[in-house]
Amino acid sequence: MTRKIIIHHEKGLHARVAAMIVQKAEELQNKYNVIFKVKKGAFKEVPLSSILLLISMKIKVNDEVEIITVGENVQGASQLMGDFLESDFVYDQNSISEVDNLLQDNIITTENIFNNIANGLLVIDENEVIILFNQEAERIFGMSSDDVIGKNIQLVFPDSRLPEINRTKKSVIAYTQRIGNYTVVTNSTPILVGNEIKGAVSIFEDISKLVNISWELKEIKELKEKYQLILESVQDGICVLDDQGEITYVNTAYTRITGQALENIIGKNIVQISPKGDRMNVLRTGLPILGSIRKKENQVVVVANVNPIIVDGQILGAISVIKDITEVQVLADKLNQVSAKADYLQEELIRTKKLGPAFDGIIGISGKIFDSMAIAAKASMSNYTVLVRGESGTGKELIAEAIHYSSARCEGPFIRVNCAAIPPTLLESELFGHEKGAFTGAFKTKLGRFELANKGTIFLDEIGEIDRSMQVKLLRVVQEKEFQRVGGEKTIKVDVRIVAATNQNLEELVKTGDFREDLYYRLNVIPIWLPPLRERKEDIPVLVEFLIQKICDELSKEKVQIDKAAIDALFYYDWPGNIRELENIMERTMILLEDNTIRLNNLPKYIYENEGGGSKMEDALNMKELLTWEEYEKIIIEKALNKHSSFNAAGKALGLTHNTVSSKARKYNIGIK
Repeated sequence: MTRKIIIHHEKGLHARVAAMIVQKAEELQNKYNVIFKVKKGAFKEVPLSSILLLISMKIKVNDEVEIITVGENVQGASQLMGDFLESDFVYDQNSISEVDNLLQDNIITTENIFNNIANGLLVIDENEVIILFNQEAERIFGMSSDDVIGKNIQLVFPDSRLPEINRTKKSVIAYTQRIGNYTVVTNSTPILVGNEIKGAVSIFEDISKLVNISWELKEIKELKEKYQLILESVQDGICVLDDQGEITYVNTAYTRITGQALENIIGKNIVQISPKGDRMNVLRTGLPILGSIRKKENQVVVVANVNPIIVDGQILGAISVIKDITEVQVLADKLNQVSAKADYLQEELIRTKKLGPAFDGIIGISGKIFDSMAIAAKASMSNYTVLVRGESGTGKELIAEAIHYSSARCEGPFIRVNCAAIPPTLLESELFGHEKGAFTGAFKTKLGRFELANKGTIFLDEIGEIDRSMQVKLLRVVQEKEFQRVGGEKTIKVDVRIVAATNQNLEELVKTGDFREDLYYRLNVIPIWLPPLRERKEDIPVLVEFLIQKICDELSKEKVQIDKAAIDALFYYDWPGNIRELENIMERTMILLEDNTIRLNNLPKYIYENEGGGSKMEDALNMKELLTWEEYEKIIIEKALNKHSSFNAAGKALGLTHNTVSSKARKYNIGIK
């Protein structure tokens, strides 16, 4: 029910009258079980039970308002409420007290509203005195309301623009300030009643979080651009799908590998393109598929890794990374080539890096001789007994000297003893010495070789030639580093390093009882095997060059050269006398040489004459004695390279990779003609 009434109270509906109206409305609503609403002109209807809303309508004397009554007994209730609004609002002292209590309750409510809004409020009156400072303002400024309310704003906040607003009556909207640790947007407006200034208010909105978020968004944008550049720079093809199977991104490498244009890929659904493919299976199961090999429509074979994109347990899509296997194969070949070279160089480095200058007198470039020298170099760093094994003429004494002169004993003596050259009856006296009068002809005390080698090294060459009775005495000095002179009783201690050498099969002599087993094990602590010259033929050209220079220096001759036929003949000769035989032949040839070039006919005939008269391979196959595998291998590699003139072609002819042929050619010092 709606009723129009005219307000007759001369001061309109001010706060105390509004409180009386609300009090009356609540009384009648409870009594008649109705609800009252009030409407003025264009204002929306508001409950008549709200003081703040009623005051906000600014109803003055003679204004017309509408009272809307909803409920059960609307007729009586509307009549009573209307009559009350049109009255002059006469009230007694009790009514005043109740009205004041109601106003006080609503004032508290207003304060609560101000303190609970999200923005900071700072209000001054026309005298620039602070009259309102809510809780959000306290947080932003870091000050309590008790410290600021009632004080002149210029004393508390000298930078505030509110005094300016008071004077100019003009608003300043949306200006940014930095207050303490906060960034705020401030709206400052005057409080006008009519055209009279009653104060000014500033509303502060903390945008610190928004500023931080904007920076984070900028960083995310930069990060996205970086990732985009990375994805476009990689050589692997990348394809990204959403959870429905639609392709949302592919990089440049993907279009290059598959041969498809970007516009023909983006937006396509994998369900239609490849419903039974790996990407569809990964979307369906959520399990990755790795190392899958597929042939694309352009016949390019790729290997693919497909992984699901899972966030919080949900499959949000999939990412496929493909690589052209052809490119991988090329890279693998290059890697194998580099790896083979690195392995070769590493092997050579290991063989040579620890060799000191004492080993410079041992000439050779073969792996076998470097292996032997590497063991000798390690042996030189200790005082343990060394047993050098090898055929006659292989350089056992040179190795013994190198061990001594590269050891900590290099300042001490190096004593050589050829056990085979000394008669057994005199060997004990030579090794251990004798006292004066020990036997007929012993006119004075003689020091033995072991005493002479004290603080140094003794080299016992041809150790396999000594008899068993002498082996017992030698065992004691090897084991205990002590002995007695012949004819003497005094035990002599020595500090000596023992290096023994033999060209005999000591293991066989131990079996036959000709060599003591205990002495064998005492001597064979660090065995070093020296290969015969026929097993290190790649060293022959180096040895020949070294010997030519050495003999030229001895004979004061000009530099001598050797032609290919002569060096080939030396290369394929069996060399039963090893390096000693080679040195003998070179000395003889150089002495008889009439010019400065060694030719085939300058060499002894037995060096280059072959009964079979065939090729190197035929000569090798017709020999009664077997060559080593490396010698056959060298002949085969050399023949293949002579015929095909490239590592690739030779490798195909032999059923080997070009890396293997290249490695073997370097090993045997074979060049391409």
